[in-house]
Amino acid sequence: MMKCLIVEDDRSLNKGIALTLSRSDLTILQAYDLAEAERIFTSHKIDLLILDINLPDGSGLDYCERVRRTSQVPVIFLTANDMEPDIVLGFELGADDYITKPFSLMVLRARVMAVLKRTAARSEDYYTAGGLSFNFSRMEFYKNEEQLILSRTEQKLLRLLIANPGQILHREQLMDKIWSQEAEFVDENALTVAVKRLRSKIEDNPSSPRYIKTIYGLGYLWAEEPGT
Repeated sequence: MMKCLIVEDDRSLNKGIALTLSRSDLTILQAYDLAEAERIFTSHKIDLLILDINLPDGSGLDYCERVRRTSQVPVIFLTANDMEPDIVLGFELGADDYITKPFSLMVLRARVMAVLKRTAARSEDYYTAGGLSFNFSRMEFYKNEEQLILSRTEQKLLRLLIANPGQILHREQLMDKIWSQEAEFVDENALTVAVKRLRSKIEDNPSSPRYIKTIYGLGYLWAEEPGT
């Protein structure tokens, strides 16, 4: 379930946006000033931030800049500031879109869905948690900003685990996915070795892993959510 935070002090407009974006797989959270937005943002995993610029207790531009120091959450500015320098600044601060008032709610909905679709596509290839940062499409893997060298087997294993957080993946499932047609010819111990090697690279303490948990008699699971 994705979560969208709308930060807009015009309560009627805020409600109208929420109703327009309402769908079964999108939870809408609403704030009317930056203080409330900050409380919600820090207590929820937000997937999209719709942000007015002129708010009662500060500037949405300044808030976006603060958010970008720690998060890559998509940001859509929604504002009456339609001057070119304002628009350019918005994008320079990391906005994914910039929509000026007045606007069509249906056009806003289409642009929101486009941003969420792009984000979903990126999230399949990119993962961050703690000091880990993985870009599968570019085959770049980092721990605490130090690059990790992962074998193809380790990359496949890592991606399978990350794609199913909190879900037990049975050894047979992993063997079949990682080695495909060759799985029946691969020694079952190969999976144990691959897990051990991967833990040695990504875990601070491989003997007491934070990320790759062993579920004895069954298989393994990935114990961390993105961004934690």
